[in-house]
Amino acid sequence: MADYDIAIAGAGAVGMSCALWAQMRGHRVLLIDPEDPGSGTSYGNACTLATYACLPVNDPSVLTSLPSLMFSKDSPLSLSYAHALRNPGWMLSFLANCRPAASRRIAGHLADLLSHADAGINPLIEAAGAQDLVVERGQLSVWSTEKAASAGLERRRALGVPWREVDPEEALDMEPGLRLPVRRAVHFHAARHLRDPLEFITRMHRTYTELGGTTLRARADAVRVSGTGVEVQAGGQSLTAGHAVIASGAFSKQIAGAGAERLPLGTERGYHVMYEGEAHRVTRPVGWGEAGFYAVPHAKGLRLTGTVEIAALDAPMNMRRLAYIARKGAEMLGGLPAPGSEWLGYRPTMPDSLPVIGRSPQSERVLYAFGHQHIGLTLGGITGRLIADLAEGRQPNVDLAPYAAGRSYV
Repeated sequence: MADYDIAIAGAGAVGMSCALWAQMRGHRVLLIDPEDPGSGTSYGNACTLATYACLPVNDPSVLTSLPSLMFSKDSPLSLSYAHALRNPGWMLSFLANCRPAASRRIAGHLADLLSHADAGINPLIEAAGAQDLVVERGQLSVWSTEKAASAGLERRRALGVPWREVDPEEALDMEPGLRLPVRRAVHFHAARHLRDPLEFITRMHRTYTELGGTTLRARADAVRVSGTGVEVQAGGQSLTAGHAVIASGAFSKQIAGAGAERLPLGTERGYHVMYEGEAHRVTRPVGWGEAGFYAVPHAKGLRLTGTVEIAALDAPMNMRRLAYIARKGAEMLGGLPAPGSEWLGYRPTMPDSLPVIGRSPQSERVLYAFGHQHIGLTLGGITGRLIADLAEGRQPNVDLAPYAAGRSYV
């Protein structure tokens, strides 16, 4: 008999959600991570349950505005040329998925998965007793140029994403702290945000432990499939499980034998700066479209977060990204004090911006749950439920073919 029914490598928003769903279903679960749950990339996100976020980074505008995006100091996109030259296949696949037809297809698949997001995360919020962390004020997106948002908004509408137009005066009434010129604004009224995502994951872990879940503070190094289960090497130990779940985000490729090392998993590096005592500047997540970042009221202060840096996982922190966010934050909200903290995280991203959810091609006993790029917090709950279904041999109520590891990435 195996030591555990399910062993999960990774304790971020996705891995922790997988663990809690499985434990609530009555399985013997092992959660493996060298750090505290939620203390990695999940710690620094935009706090938003972004059920509207179906438009991929692979947007056709990337192709038409690539030179300005790459070379302008005011660009929300930063690209390491050395990294691009070392990974030409990933870059070419990413750009191929920016073609209009490919981008529309990806948006459709993301919209379908996001339509199940609340059903996946709401039971976890209740189980963790985290209702007090959830704020239902929607998300406000603003643009300084009127034409910037049109195509994306109509695509969202066609995919069933609810939103309402607000005029600039109403936008400023909703968020009087804004100082930038507002030419267009949209309220995604169905969106919610968490006052503290790390606290949410901490409470999930507490509930998971109270239900009998086990946590191993170690790095999952390797998995090996046998006829009766999966052997997991972690922290110098060898443990057995009926299924192994790879949910280590951008680090999933580093687990030997899982098959993820053969997949085109890349990294979008994201940054945030925190301003203690400044959370009152906004009352909900506010995104500035052209600048590519959010201002978010966090329990510990104002968080400015976002932009995209395509660079190596082990590259040093890019101070220019932090300076960009701070500069744009001042343009958006007026003068700000010196930030209290700065942060870099690693969004796990496939070249088509779709997550990998499902069985490994090499064994049904290895399950994948990574590649959620900007929306791991939003999609963690539904991913956890789907993974529990697969481990139990159930037919999920979501078509997982678009998120299969063996799909075409071009």
